[in-house]
Amino acid sequence: MAANGSPNTTFPSPADAGHSIVQKGFRVTTRKLPILKATPIEEMTAKLGITLPEMIFGDNFVAVEHTASGWGINFNASDALDLVDKTGESMLKVAYSKEWQKNREKVHEGIKEVVKPFDWSYTTTYNGTSLSQSHQFRPSSKPIPLDLLRRPDPILFFDEVMLYEDELADNGITMLSCKVRVMPARLLLLCRLFMRLDDVVFRIRDTRIYVEFETGEVIREYVAKEEDFATVQKVCVSTDRVRKDLHVLKYI
Repeated sequence: MAANGSPNTTFPSPADAGHSIVQKGFRVTTRKLPILKATPIEEMTAKLGITLPEMIFGDNFVAVEHTASGWGINFNASDALDLVDKTGESMLKVAYSKEWQKNREKVHEGIKEVVKPFDWSYTTTYNGTSLSQSHQFRPSSKPIPLDLLRRPDPILFFDEVMLYEDELADNGITMLSCKVRVMPARLLLLCRLFMRLDDVVFRIRDTRIYVEFETGEVIREYVAKEEDFATVQKVCVSTDRVRKDLHVLKYI
């Protein structure tokens, strides 16, 4: 399938169902397609009411489903962006904001865009889309058993799926992506929002889904972390390392 077709090309086609694995009643599916073209971008912009990130993979998703019970959870770009603050109350009040707006007016040639107040860092509190109203998560203090995940179990399935990315007018980066790995007895899914605004702030929003196949237990963990750029800079060896190495998450 070519990635440079007509601007009105519609994805996905029946052949784009994605890749999946079934392990002890749980189906894991991932789909990775090219970035959206002009017409789907217009449609999603109208639906969400905000300007979309520079790179929007609107047809991509990661899903975990339990066939027998009907339980399932899905991670996709549209639902994640729908939880971006659209009031402007959470918008970063920095000089980069005006530069970002000027840059975004030229991003999608041929598409008329009206830049409205919203969190232009695309920070979202998204923790997945439930596929069943009858099976909802309940509050719990039970942690994900890291000791079981540290075992050298064989990995039956692994994939990484990008949902959206924006370079914030060359002043940093925001990206939302998912990783999933399936072992014989369990699986772990990580959906991570990573945002770096140079000289301002680092921000992470992590959602982890853990499934123990034998018991059918599913644990969802949501963690939000944030630290100012200067603090992270002090911890790292140099400013150059901060800008180039995204693996600074352990410091914030």
